[in-house]
Amino acid sequence: DSICTELFGDIDKDTVDMVDNYDNTMKEPSLLPVSFPSVLVNSNIGIAVGMASSICPFNLGEVCETTIALLRNPDHDVLETLKAPDFPGGGYVVYNKKDLQHIYETGRGGIKVRARYTYDKVSNCIDITQIPPTTTVEAIMDKIVDLVKAGKIREISDMRDETDLSGLKLTLDLKRGTEPKRLMLKLFKLTPLEDTFSCNFNVLIGGIPQVCGIKTLISEWAAFREECIRRRIFFDLNKKKEKLHLLRGLGKILLDIDKAIRIVRETEEEKNVVPNLMNGFEIDELQAEFVAEIRLRQLNREHILKRLEETDQLAKDITTMEEILKDRKKVRKIIIEELKNVSKKFAVPRKTLLYYPSAAEALVVEEVPDYPVHLFFTREGYFKKITPQSLRMSGEQKLKDGDEVIQTMESQNTAELLFFTDRCQVYKAKVCDFEDSKASIMGDYIPAKLGFDEGEQALYMAYTLDYSGYMLFFFENGKATKVELSGYQTKTNRRRLLKAYSDASPIAGI
Repeated sequence: DSICTELFGDIDKDTVDMVDNYDNTMKEPSLLPVSFPSVLVNSNIGIAVGMASSICPFNLGEVCETTIALLRNPDHDVLETLKAPDFPGGGYVVYNKKDLQHIYETGRGGIKVRARYTYDKVSNCIDITQIPPTTTVEAIMDKIVDLVKAGKIREISDMRDETDLSGLKLTLDLKRGTEPKRLMLKLFKLTPLEDTFSCNFNVLIGGIPQVCGIKTLISEWAAFREECIRRRIFFDLNKKKEKLHLLRGLGKILLDIDKAIRIVRETEEEKNVVPNLMNGFEIDELQAEFVAEIRLRQLNREHILKRLEETDQLAKDITTMEEILKDRKKVRKIIIEELKNVSKKFAVPRKTLLYYPSAAEALVVEEVPDYPVHLFFTREGYFKKITPQSLRMSGEQKLKDGDEVIQTMESQNTAELLFFTDRCQVYKAKVCDFEDSKASIMGDYIPAKLGFDEGEQALYMAYTLDYSGYMLFFFENGKATKVELSGYQTKTNRRRLLKAYSDASPIAGI
């Protein structure tokens, strides 16, 4: 059976509300009576009426298992059964229990997904066969090209897209002596080969947009499914009651078949057949209509007895259905059985595997290419990093009207920069954070690049390779102070240091 039967099953049994379509020519379901939480299985990404929604897909088997567990125990730990999202394109989910737990509870957060690859030792190449759902092969290739041009990636000799009917394949030819695993760790950090899927579980509940966690989504689906099953059972119950009612009328005919035939034969006008049968056997109009429509060849004792055999079973079915409608536990038991059936028929192994990053990998530091550069800083706060070769081929420096270069120095691409401002603050940056520039370009505007406060201006730029040495500060009141550069070397990646210079020392606790 197709899984479509699980989406549209029993739609003809009044399980969901039907509404007018766009031009009022026909009816369509307001929701599908789906027998599993499809909102978590199918990826839903879009923006409508200013409300964004981004729901990642999960594995069908895991969703069914989780739903069953929550129906039995509302306090069930979702992470035990719903391991992580499962994207159709495969790849790896970089597992972070804390992040997943936050997403499952709030419906918001980010999931890191990285590409899957194999290394061909004979050809010395890497074949990338699965990529994150948020990117494309073209975007990955463009980024790698930019990194190679910037000198940040030197291990790749060639790159080509070999995608065909057999599937996706991006091949990277490596230079001799390249360590593939280390290169891929660098590419994961610098390219969309590792990307973040942003989650925003925004759904309409009762026509109102609401961001929900996993438990809330499943709970809302379970309530909806309960209503579908109740309506289905109520529909079938009425059908069985109608059938039982008709068969009981047929049972009365069985008492005297000859009388029924005589009434039909002796009735002069067709319109009086039904009333005469009603009077002759004390049955209602529906039962009489049913008897009157029976063909002559079926008016025999054997046929009528076979039809009446259903009566006892119908009575039992009606009693069972009425009991189910009165007991919520029995309704939920039906939901659980249907979920088990869906999982048994359609569940498949995960396509997106889980990757648990090691501590050693976390310590891998990106190799910053080291080469000489010339640094330029202007009075208006513009900064340029120019290589010696580019500087030799350059003409006059392009500057903003009225601006001038106030600092020029030779440094290395691995150095760190300190920008001191008029608010007694210092902003830290790395030289490698800036792209190689040219004299013909105005450069990066430091207040915007580093997020200065409004109206804050940079007064001085310093660079250091190892935070050795010191800074001298002279104040308007005639005082001066010497501050060790090591005071600005933070263990964490803090970019702005408050009260970073005074007549005493840099910020305490650094």
